[in-house]
Amino acid sequence: MKPERQLPLPFLFISFFIITASTIRIINAAAATPQQFREAPEFYNSPECPSIENTHNLICSDEAVHAAMTLDSAYIRGSMAAILSILQHSSCPQNIIFHFVASASADASLLRSTILASFPYLKFEVYRFDDSSVSGLISTSIRSALDCPLNYARSYLANILPLCVRKVVYLDSDLVLVDDIAKLAATPLGEDQILAAPEYCNANFTSYFTPTFWSNPSLSLTFADRKACYFNTGVMVIDLDRWRNGDYTRKIEEWMELQKRMRIYELGSLPPFLLVFAGNIAPVDHRWNQHGLGGDNFRGLCRDLHPGPVSLLHWSGKGKPWARLDANRPCPLDALWAPYDLLKPPFSFDS
Repeated sequence: MKPERQLPLPFLFISFFIITASTIRIINAAAATPQQFREAPEFYNSPECPSIENTHNLICSDEAVHAAMTLDSAYIRGSMAAILSILQHSSCPQNIIFHFVASASADASLLRSTILASFPYLKFEVYRFDDSSVSGLISTSIRSALDCPLNYARSYLANILPLCVRKVVYLDSDLVLVDDIAKLAATPLGEDQILAAPEYCNANFTSYFTPTFWSNPSLSLTFADRKACYFNTGVMVIDLDRWRNGDYTRKIEEWMELQKRMRIYELGSLPPFLLVFAGNIAPVDHRWNQHGLGGDNFRGLCRDLHPGPVSLLHWSGKGKPWARLDANRPCPLDALWAPYDLLKPPFSFDS
C-alpha cells in the first residue's frame, strides 16, 4: 500500500493564507454592499380624502400632511420602516408629502434611489443640509451619536423647506406609527405657540442642565415665568411660519454659542429646544410618543411601554430594534417594529 502523501508545511500555510484572504475579501465586499430593501405595497386614499393631485405646486399643498425626517445611511433601515408605518396607518396616504433632509456630504442620489425602489409612488423631496452651518456650534455630549450635525437639522427646517410649507410634522427615524398621522398633524397650536409635543412633567427637568446653569441667576431665571417640562424633540408639530417670523433658529444657536463658552447642558440637540420652548408648547397626548424604547443612554436596557394607549412607538435611547434583532438579542417590544422592516434578507433572490 502506498503511503499517504503529506503536503509540506509551507504549502499548507500558503493555502490557508489564500483561503483566508479570499474569505476576508468576500466579507468586506458584503459589508460594503448597500442595504437592499423590498418594495412596499402601494396605499390609496379613502373616498372622503381631498385630492391634492391638481394642485398647481404639489409640494406647497395646504391639503397635504407634510412630514419631515432626516435621512442617512446609518439610519436608513429605520427610516424605511417609519415611512411604511406612516403610509399603512394613514386614511389619506396619497396626501402625505415627505421632506427628507440629508447631509451635504451624503450620497443624495443613492438615498433618493433607495426610497424610490421601495416606494415608487411616494411624494417626496430630498434637501441637502450643510453640516458646516452647525458643526462649529456642537459641543460633545454623553453619547457620540448625538453629536452628528444632521441631528441638529430639525432646528433649521424653517430655512431648509420651501417657504410655502407652513406646517410640518417632524419625526425621528427610530419610530413607527400605529395611528393616522393626520390626527397628529391636526394638533391645534393656539394663538402663539410655535410647536406641539407630548410633555413629561414628572421627569427631572433640572437634570438636563449643569450646576453651572442653575447656580447662575441670569441663566436659571430663563424658566422663571414658565412651567417648564421635558419634551422629546423626536416627535413635534411645528408651525414654520411662526418659527420664521420669530427667528427661532437664531435663538437656538445663541444658546449653543453660550454652551461653547460655558458648559450649561450635557445632552446634544435637546437642551437648546428646552431652553427656547419648554413651558410654552401646545400639548399632545402621550400616546403620540411612547419614547425611550431604545433603553437608557448608558446600558441600553429594555424598557416597557408607558401606561395608556399607543399611537406611536419610539426607540429613542441607545438601543435600536434592527441592531438588537440582527444580534439575536431583541427586547420584547422590538417585535412590534419587525413587521415594518423592509430589509431584504441576505442571499435573497428576486423572483
